[in-house]
Amino acid sequence: MKPFDGQLAVVTGASGAMGGALATTLGREGARVILVGRDRARLEASASRTGAAAEIRVCDFARPGEPEKLAIELRDRQPRLDILAHAAGLFLDGDLASADDQAFERLLRVNLRAPLELTRGLLPLLKRNQGQIVFLNSSVAARRGVGLYAASKHALRAIADSLRAEVNADGVRVLSVYPGRTASAMQESILRAEGRDYDAARLLRPEDVAQSILGALRLERTAEVTDLHLRPMRP
Repeated sequence: MKPFDGQLAVVTGASGAMGGALATTLGREGARVILVGRDRARLEASASRTGAAAEIRVCDFARPGEPEKLAIELRDRQPRLDILAHAAGLFLDGDLASADDQAFERLLRVNLRAPLELTRGLLPLLKRNQGQIVFLNSSVAARRGVGLYAASKHALRAIADSLRAEVNADGVRVLSVYPGRTASAMQESILRAEGRDYDAARLLRPEDVAQSILGALRLERTAEVTDLHLRPMRP
């Protein structure tokens, strides 16, 4: 048997590098995976690599009401949910004084409101099966140029920590993951904007992040990893 045989996992942001790697790795370890993202073609490509039964849901969390609609559909159609992994995310740079209000609202919808609303909608299924929740956060520090992005991620940590205190008694574990710079299209655009070269060989691999998450999820229920920090080994 594989470690996640018979389990159902929902992975958001599965059309991105880290979400796709996590969905693929869970599928190869036996889970049935529902991949959620905006890009159908990339979702289908990730689903084809899982090596197991996989479904896709095209969903744009920047649109109001989308997380709630997805939660209702999953509650109506799925008898169980074992893993909910939030890997969807947006990056926004620029100084606070000149930030675009609409862009900031979109950032908050994707990075903060969507994981909160989807989690709240799916908590009955997660509590029923003593499931696990994963929040893909960021190692970014608050500094000039990334204040709004950092604020969304710091708030996400507060949600995860508060949620853990609420649901541990129901047997639900909550994991926050803080990867350093990881090889991805998003990281390439960030480095280019900073005037730096993009060298994937010097960054974390999405597959490394995924394997680390699975290690935490596989732990016996006598233990819980609350915060998982990873960084590239080479400076």
